[in-house]
Amino acid sequence: MEDHRATRIDARPAPAVRRYVGSYAGFDLRGFPAGVHCGPPGRMLTAVISLSDPLEVATGVDDGSPVTRFGSVAGGLMCRSVAIHHDGHQRGVQVSLTPLGARAVYGMPAAALVHQLVPLDELLGALGVELADRLRTATTWAARFAVLDELLLRAVGRSDGGERVPRVRPEVAEAWRRLVAARGRVQVGAVAAELGWSRRYLTERFRSEVGLLPKTFARVLRFEHAHELATAHAPLPWADVAALSGYADQAHLVREWSEFTGRSPTAWRRGEVLLGTG
Repeated sequence: MEDHRATRIDARPAPAVRRYVGSYAGFDLRGFPAGVHCGPPGRMLTAVISLSDPLEVATGVDDGSPVTRFGSVAGGLMCRSVAIHHDGHQRGVQVSLTPLGARAVYGMPAAALVHQLVPLDELLGALGVELADRLRTATTWAARFAVLDELLLRAVGRSDGGERVPRVRPEVAEAWRRLVAARGRVQVGAVAAELGWSRRYLTERFRSEVGLLPKTFARVLRFEHAHELATAHAPLPWADVAALSGYADQAHLVREWSEFTGRSPTAWRRGEVLLGTG
């Protein structure tokens, strides 16, 4: 059997786009057994541009969701993992976009994309086509990240021009920051009170911008923390993962994990051949 090889290169976006884009990652995975990778929900909207064969992705794991092929794909915030079907080889670039940056880059609120996967060029038009072409032509990761900086800055400039895209309410932006900083372990009512809003009003405004209820987003953040602990190179026992990420007990973690991934923690770990590759 072919020895597997995993390359992952992470990079920070240029300062001019950092308000909107959290990170870039280049990946080159080869020689792994074929399978289905659970792309977990998290705080960021994700766009992936394949540098090889089209991506085969479904919006749910083991639930009969149809598989769609994408040369490049943009996803909104999710409450469950996406299923990424692979033959043991994947090569591409991932962009993590903040929900508050969706207006600046895509020209629409993150709520318009919630629970969806769409071709990236549907959102960016000709700029999306140019982005994919130039990324595939570039020969180094540094060059590809420079292309992302240039074209995403152009996308932001386009939304700042002529027909201005409405800005995110500062209270919604602050609520998002507080939830993220606390990894979801904060009472939504307390955040609303600190902002001078009622809980109901914050919930309505947050959902209309981000696409998820603040309470649901807090659950996603807590799961995201648990997922980070579970995918570490020296993963902790599940009971410790549960305690550190704010679950009442391991049984609570198991219920949430099953809801967000479609699999129990044990079945998820057994099926993830790409674990440890980033």
